[in-house]
Amino acid sequence: MESWLDSVQPGNWHTLAMGWGVRALLALLLLLVGMRVARWIAGIAEKGLARAEVEPTAVLFLRKVAYVVLLVVLVLASLQVIGVPMTSMIAVLGAAGLAIGLALKDSLSNIASGVMLVSLKPFRVGDIVTIAGATGKVEQVSIFQTRLRGADNQAIVLPNSLITADSIVNLTPDTMRRIELVVGIGYQDDIEAARAAALAVMRGDPRVLPRPEPDVLVYALGDSSVQLGIRCHVSNDDHFVTRCELTERIKHAFDDAGISIPFPQRDVHMFHHAAPDAAGGGQPRLLRGDRAERTGLDSPQHRPAADPE
Repeated sequence: MESWLDSVQPGNWHTLAMGWGVRALLALLLLLVGMRVARWIAGIAEKGLARAEVEPTAVLFLRKVAYVVLLVVLVLASLQVIGVPMTSMIAVLGAAGLAIGLALKDSLSNIASGVMLVSLKPFRVGDIVTIAGATGKVEQVSIFQTRLRGADNQAIVLPNSLITADSIVNLTPDTMRRIELVVGIGYQDDIEAARAAALAVMRGDPRVLPRPEPDVLVYALGDSSVQLGIRCHVSNDDHFVTRCELTERIKHAFDDAGISIPFPQRDVHMFHHAAPDAAGGGQPRLLRGDRAERTGLDSPQHRPAADPE
């Protein structure tokens, strides 16, 4: 089938320019109108998925995928209006796609990871997650990346390929979270008194849930203290503030009950030797109590009976 370009004579540039101009205007008009139609269709698809109670993360992702696909179809249709043969265009796109695929393999990996995130649903928009050492609330899952909002209101953008390659800790899979405080008390303190003081603080806080019940367990016998595990459950929204306030109140409760929170300690045994005695011929003296006796360097009394280390 002959193209309109084949019928143009070498000297008939006016006809050529007019033909190209009209087709270019039609292609531009098709592109502009098609973009608005693509947005409209993507919006309708988003509303339909929302009515079908599809996950919000999947709705946003599928809406963007549908919009990109429509744009690709629109560009191909615009090129066909200009007069570019589709067979040649498909061949060029195939070769270009292979080169682009090799150059943008990381981006394509992000797209594949985005599809996995939407399909497997390890988290949802609004969940608080920890990924690759970053903690924040999930705001958006797009084709290439996922956006989190940190505790200090900073925006955290993670590539989707990094998310699927690392561990994902979802901190809000349920309606409640556990608070776990590890507090050390002295070996001379009463464990039952410490347990009663901590339980009284937790049970007196209305944010602490009655089920599961709060408890206090002995975790370990440390080098300097008895390690107590103080545990209770609260709702997700109250976790951080309640944890901080319970820590402060338990400290005050232990002070009122006379329970100490010791710091790390170490016993050091020192053996002192005095300077050489000039009157005694330069022989060093080993100090014992209030007397100073002259001893020789090779005397058994000069050395401690046991290694201080």
